[in-house]
Amino acid sequence: MPTEKRRTIIMVLMIAAGETIFLLPFVVARIFRPTFLEVFNLTNLQLGSAFALYGLVAMVSYFLGGPLADRFSARKLMTLALVITSIGGVLFVSIPSLTVLTLLYGLWGMTTILLFWAALIRTTREWGGIAGQGFAYGILDGGRGLFAALLASISVWVFAVLLPEDPALASIGSRTAALKQIIWIFTLIVFAVAGLIWVFIPEGKINSNSKTSRLTFSGIKSLIYKRSVWLQAIIVVCAYVGFKATDDFSLFVSDAFNYDDVAAAKVGTISFWVRPLAAVSAGVLADRSHASTVALIGFVLMFVGSLSLALGILEADMYWGLLIIIISTSVGIYAVRGIYFALIEEASIPLAVTGSAVGLISVIGFTPDIFMGPLMGFLIDRSPGALGHQQVFMVLSVFAAVGFAATLMFKVHKYSKI
Repeated sequence: MPTEKRRTIIMVLMIAAGETIFLLPFVVARIFRPTFLEVFNLTNLQLGSAFALYGLVAMVSYFLGGPLADRFSARKLMTLALVITSIGGVLFVSIPSLTVLTLLYGLWGMTTILLFWAALIRTTREWGGIAGQGFAYGILDGGRGLFAALLASISVWVFAVLLPEDPALASIGSRTAALKQIIWIFTLIVFAVAGLIWVFIPEGKINSNSKTSRLTFSGIKSLIYKRSVWLQAIIVVCAYVGFKATDDFSLFVSDAFNYDDVAAAKVGTISFWVRPLAAVSAGVLADRSHASTVALIGFVLMFVGSLSLALGILEADMYWGLLIIIISTSVGIYAVRGIYFALIEEASIPLAVTGSAVGLISVIGFTPDIFMGPLMGFLIDRSPGALGHQQVFMVLSVFAAVGFAATLMFKVHKYSKI
């Protein structure tokens, strides 16, 4: 049984690893999307297609990564994943062609998911124990959010320093050089965290007493017939659509309100700062009530906020109104995201097949990695200006409504058997 100090170190490292693994594939494009598209000479649809290959590889990886996480130690899997991801950063900084970039996203789909994701979620469940699942997942996602917000704010500051005093006057050459510096910084951070994971995470699994031989798909077979697992997968789909839609915040204000690159990046970081508070608060509330109850509240906020953006009620000078809507929408998105894997405990899934449960739920739940990028790119490119973005947020409002319905069904199914 690890001491509280050691438990704290382990959670801090899981938080750091859980966010840094996605810095290169997603955070660069999320914060600096207008600059990213210009430097890489991409349309929104082309970038969405690269994301789609990531999603296709990830789907297979979720399925295979679950049993893998039930068999091998998190220390080995997570360290290997981080090292290979950082090596991809060296190629990323060269501003490769669309074909190479797309293949790179395919590689990252394997490293971030096959080797990493289920290992992280299983270790978090073991860390939380029986009574602290909401807090464990909430602190993991909230901590990741805080870490991401700090990195986002610092990277935006560095980016601004590297550009002329008036960012609107920056040449494509200066923007490219600045973005390359950001990519190098993120690459080094990923590699450094890999070293910390190897040094400080124990070889054995935390509090794992199961002696079952687990490199098998029997755990997945036992879960296929559980309705609660399928409902949880739908909940994750709807919440993850919301998470993918946060990629559009910075480009939305750039296209709809003519914000410059730095101002747009600052708006994009606001959502990052909402995440820690929303996720941790959701986790605490989930342990005091039920994770499904918190998910219902989150989907309501997501629906109201995204519908407000979809209806185009904001004018260019309504800055504070824009912030309020982005913040409230982000609260809903990150509240659900922070606790949707806590539903595994609420559904009474055995600990020994946690990795398999995560794999099965994730195969379906993270399909937005495949379709949301191309869909957002198609809508935005087809309808330039504000209209395409409004259509994206209308899609989000539909998924929020479906997520609310699925969560209600989960609660009825689960508690009707008690």
